[in-house]
Amino acid sequence: MKKLAIYTLAAALCGSALYAVSAVDKAAEQAKEAAAAPAEAAAKEPLVCFESRKGASEITQKEVKPGLPNVKCSPTTGAALWYGDPYEGTVPMGKMPQMANLPEGQAVVRPRTEKLNLVAMCATACHNGVVPPGFPKHKKPVPIPTMEGMLPEVKDFQHGRGAIWCLDCHHATKRDKLVDHYGDPSISFDQPQLLCGKCHGDKLRDWRDGIHGKRIGEFASTGKKRWFTCTECHNPHNVQDGERNRGFAQLQPEPAPQLPKGMKDARHEKLHPIPH
Repeated sequence: MKKLAIYTLAAALCGSALYAVSAVDKAAEQAKEAAAAPAEAAAKEPLVCFESRKGASEITQKEVKPGLPNVKCSPTTGAALWYGDPYEGTVPMGKMPQMANLPEGQAVVRPRTEKLNLVAMCATACHNGVVPPGFPKHKKPVPIPTMEGMLPEVKDFQHGRGAIWCLDCHHATKRDKLVDHYGDPSISFDQPQLLCGKCHGDKLRDWRDGIHGKRIGEFASTGKKRWFTCTECHNPHNVQDGERNRGFAQLQPEPAPQLPKGMKDARHEKLHPIPH
């Protein structure tokens, strides 16, 4: 009888020990799964980087085909480093002065109007074709508290250093359009170079000739390229970059690219592939 009791007690103790070990293993497994869940969620969340300036030319990374992303994002600055598909989401740039001979579709741009939330809001909620009560009837610069609340940078507006203001670029009632030389709302937000070139003719010329701004695509002079428009690189409401009062905010430079294995130097970069 005593032996039976001893065996029963031993079996109970073994069962308890096995249950305890099993419970610990199960708890550890659950903790491991819980820890892995955020990492998996983060891995599934699409990576977004910017092409020229944050908030204005952002692009979401995705696969063009297995193993080839549409863009590679820098882990250092968050900027786009290279493209697997430079023409994603682009449309023909449209007619440009002194560029009538440019073949159709050779120059493309990426439309941005649909991504500018304030365009839809301002064009429908406040400026629906009628001048709102109390709106200035002249073009002299005056503070507009509502706009300053929506765009804090206009409170210290530096574009033109006090010589211009909102209605020199934006139409008084049709806020989804920019104004041409005659004050008519004929310029799209997707073609800001037509507006900026009214005052910055030298920069427009340099941009048109390819020595100002950014282009990606085929390297050949006659190849198809995506052109970056003025506001993809410059913030028109803060072109002087605040306290620095000039140019762009500086970015941390990327490390120099590594030469391919077996290549001693990069002298080939000095040779232009197109005779000129």
